Amino acid sequence: MKDFLDQVTLPPAVEAALRACTNITVPATRAELFAMSMGPDANADTFDVVFQVPGNGLVKEADVVRCTNGIAVNYPEDYMRRRDPDCMRIADDRPTDKPRFRDVYGHDFASTKQETLDWLSQQDLIVVPFKAGGLTYGSPSLAIVPANCAFFATALVDLQGFVTFEELGEFTPRSIMYAAPPFRHTHFAGRQVVVHDRTETLHEIYAYNLYPGPSAKKGVFSALLDIGEQEGWITAHASSVLVTTPYENETVIMHEGASGGGKSEMCQDIRRQPDGRILLGTNVVTNEPYYITLNESSHLAPVTDDMTLCHKDLQPGDGKLVVADAEDGWFVRVDNLQSYGEDPHFEKACIQPDTPLVFFNIHGVPNATCLPWEHELDSNGKRCPNPRVVIPRRMIKDVVSKPMAIDVRTFGVRMPAATRFDATYGIMGMMHVVPPALAWLWRLIAPRGDKNPSIGESKSQTDKLKHGGMVAEGVGSYWPFSTGTKVAAANLLLRQLVEADRTRYVLTPNQHIGAYKVGFGAEWLTREYLARRGGGRINPDNLTPARCPLFGYALKEVKIDGQLIRPTFLQPEFQSQVGTDAYDAGAKILTDFFKSELVQFLTDDLDPLGRQIIEVCLRDGSLDDYLALTPLYV
Repeated sequence: MKDFLDQVTLPPAVEAALRACTNITVPATRAELFAMSMGPDANADTFDVVFQVPGNGLVKEADVVRCTNGIAVNYPEDYMRRRDPDCMRIADDRPTDKPRFRDVYGHDFASTKQETLDWLSQQDLIVVPFKAGGLTYGSPSLAIVPANCAFFATALVDLQGFVTFEELGEFTPRSIMYAAPPFRHTHFAGRQVVVHDRTETLHEIYAYNLYPGPSAKKGVFSALLDIGEQEGWITAHASSVLVTTPYENETVIMHEGASGGGKSEMCQDIRRQPDGRILLGTNVVTNEPYYITLNESSHLAPVTDDMTLCHKDLQPGDGKLVVADAEDGWFVRVDNLQSYGEDPHFEKACIQPDTPLVFFNIHGVPNATCLPWEHELDSNGKRCPNPRVVIPRRMIKDVVSKPMAIDVRTFGVRMPAATRFDATYGIMGMMHVVPPALAWLWRLIAPRGDKNPSIGESKSQTDKLKHGGMVAEGVGSYWPFSTGTKVAAANLLLRQLVEADRTRYVLTPNQHIGAYKVGFGAEWLTREYLARRGGGRINPDNLTPARCPLFGYALKEVKIDGQLIRPTFLQPEFQSQVGTDAYDAGAKILTDFFKSELVQFLTDDLDPLGRQIIEVCLRDGSLDDYLALTPLYV
């Protein structure tokens, strides 16, 4: 099955490795690839993914269980069940702010790269093409994976879109992904490592682990960011949704934020109590619940889930950002599904799919149905916090499959509880309207609060979060996946925000508002309010400068379906358990953190407007100072 080598142009060393391999499978269909996930015996009920590791013997990396609705993949090590935030290494000499391979390991990647190709040449391999960035706007790419890791290749093409060599014709890959799991043990002390080797025309991703998060998912994200930086466009770390109100007003909202910031939740229906009421929050001091009644909520049609393509060819230049999905399938985290009936449409898609799915960190029993709320247990006996399912976007109810113009860009931030007894930065109101300058600053920092379910934390990060501190996920919240420099990404993001001058920018918290535990209720109600305003329009008379300038404007009043939201949810300093002293202490924590993170951007390469915006923050400027640089569109 080496005929494909005649139609694809590969680096000489890669072509040599493939020609030396004695057994290569090029699946003709997704069904053929999926069947290979169960190993040599396609009818097996279980399959252990094992490798011979010098000095360690046979090492099990994962187990695969055949279920009636797909396969359940689980990893013996808790560590392998979510992305290590410190796994990216850069092998080339192109501009980067990320750790270079030679600086971490004391030698160039060239020798390890050749060892990897030599090892692959001795394996039974699967070679599959895919489109990095989705089937419509994506770049032709290639994956080279050991045959016993077929589940990994299946997840990759489910995310990016299955294509064949016949469909692509002759091509030169824009990116290539390689999987070599044993190197995790022989070269990297058991750690997840993903090495990026870039040229102007090729982005290679060497995945030395089998959890798809940092490679098949975010590794491809890295390639898209690299391509976009060279061509002048961004793949945003965002979800987006078309919201249609009961009165048939349509508004498209794009939601950004660090991991755990509510991107998936933006496309989810409001959670209701058994009696139909909505629990907006529960006071952490008095345990008092606060309910509102909403007779009918808006209809949601998801547009994108996580990787939102803002390709230059999509932009009409009319002041609105136009986006499309960068993926053909979604890597959906289902930790918030704890029992049957919490999300009936999504549950049905998982339980009765039209094609078998790939589940991760979810309990699987041979020939039984894999249930999205039965999460695998970690070694401590608790549910794994990062259960996932790869689901084709066509299976998502009412999904929109065409580019959409964005009316409002919201930004979500996980907030701890804040009270007069324990002052923290959790003082953001239910929604704040900000000018582009402040929208840019929040995206530069992308603060990430505690209890993030998606990634592992380093000890220093864990300690900081436990004590009310923050961790910056960085530029646009896609910085963890970028292989370039922060300043280059910041300039590109600023240009995007300024050019979209007919877009409204909003901040919204999740988890807490002052003394109230709110989960994602504030985000859901903000979505409802903005949609009912028609394109997110807000009466300027309803805006008042927030006590903390970084929050822009607070709203004086929010009325949804005739019901007023309690004003203390809009301006938490007026909550009896908070007060102005605790609010100001929290504002200082937040402002000091912003200042400490922003100084790194003040280089000669920073856009002059960006320098002015950062200098306003550093000198404790007012909201008017930000507005003077970038006017507010209301």
